[in-house]
Amino acid sequence: MTMYSGAPGSGNGKKILFASVPADGHFNPLTGLAKHLQEAGYDVRWYAASAYANKLQQLGIPRFAFTKAMDVSISEVDTAFPERAKIKSVPGKLNFDMEHIFIRRSSEYYEDMLDIRKTFPFDLLICDVAFTGSVFAKELLGVPVIGVGVLPLVATSRDLAPTGLGLTPANTRTGKWKHAFLRWFVKRILFRKPDKLMQRILEQYGVQHHNIFLFDLLAAKADLILQSGVPGFEYKRSDLGSNIRIIGSLLPFDRGVKEKTWFDNRLNQYERVVLVTQGTVEKDNEKLLVPVLEAFSNTGTLVICTTGGSGTEALRRRYTAQNIIIEDFIPFADVMPWCDVYITNGGYGGVMLGITYRLPMVVAGVHEGKNEIAARVGYFKCGINLRSETPGAVEIKKAVEEIFRNDLYRQQVDRLAREFNQYEPERLCEEYVNALLSPGTVTREKARELAASLK
Repeated sequence: MTMYSGAPGSGNGKKILFASVPADGHFNPLTGLAKHLQEAGYDVRWYAASAYANKLQQLGIPRFAFTKAMDVSISEVDTAFPERAKIKSVPGKLNFDMEHIFIRRSSEYYEDMLDIRKTFPFDLLICDVAFTGSVFAKELLGVPVIGVGVLPLVATSRDLAPTGLGLTPANTRTGKWKHAFLRWFVKRILFRKPDKLMQRILEQYGVQHHNIFLFDLLAAKADLILQSGVPGFEYKRSDLGSNIRIIGSLLPFDRGVKEKTWFDNRLNQYERVVLVTQGTVEKDNEKLLVPVLEAFSNTGTLVICTTGGSGTEALRRRYTAQNIIIEDFIPFADVMPWCDVYITNGGYGGVMLGITYRLPMVVAGVHEGKNEIAARVGYFKCGINLRSETPGAVEIKKAVEEIFRNDLYRQQVDRLAREFNQYEPERLCEEYVNALLSPGTVTREKARELAASLK
């Protein structure tokens, strides 16, 4: 991670409140930026769920608790909302999540931030782009807001299909007409209920929404959207919002010095090494981990499987072959340099790391927006999109063999990795923060000059 290289204390003690939806993929990518700004002299504190109390303590960042807001992390959502597990369709689950995880929490976040400001009058809110309290902070507290894109761009574009369906850009007139119809259908019918719910909540607090669609509202209201990623991993848009800046890959904080690095002697014994993970949210190991282990058990391919702490011992008892390594967690920085292929359910942060370490991917994810990430992996040919949450062992093995056979995937991921390396994301973000907290505005011309100087 690029650390601060400017003058100490350039933050002048300005107060920044970080906030995030209680999900690892929304919290972790912001930790590197938070530490960077803290070391640059800003007074950084974080409004976060109890699930992140220990992490923030280790980072040395004071935490404000969820008091009025429901303190449930995404990994616990099926327990908190048992009815969610019964929903099988992608739009149905997305509708449920938008309402119960994001929208209904928005005013609760605002009420907590009102209390926070009594003891910590923050000058700036930096949050993940899905944090629905940001609109209230901007409109009612009068605080500048920077949203950080920790998932692919969700804003509606006349050039693309609507977000949430996992569709890639259309190249034909018929395809473009279909996407235009889907944009209307998503706004007016498919996601009308959560959209109108968000508008009603805003109206209760006297916040103008101007009938802006839910997927566009948070970005439209923010002063800046700092999008993690690179242009080469985003679909082209002719109508990109004027407040959106691409910043490279924001990664979790890395102390750089470790007492112990993970290693297994079998890494030197196999010519092919495959890494598979489902992240920390998905608890059903039968979806992806088991098919991968079935596909490669007792073969000449070393499989490194990380479970996120779910069912590790049961998997170890079930798969005892010499070429199988199963752990709760392994730092990606320790294991990815040894690997040849990365099999994942499509978490955005994991995909960013996979590209950074030049790993072509096999992606099997649908819910929680993972279909959008998987679609990009397939579209940009840096891996294979299986278009399923429950691929079979034969399907997985065929995809891995295709990646070993066809060098196109490795060439494409190498190209993207080189593009990622052109950015210094934490330093770039710091410059935007400085400009936002000082007189004047961050114009598009200044943004271009700034981005060019930091490449």
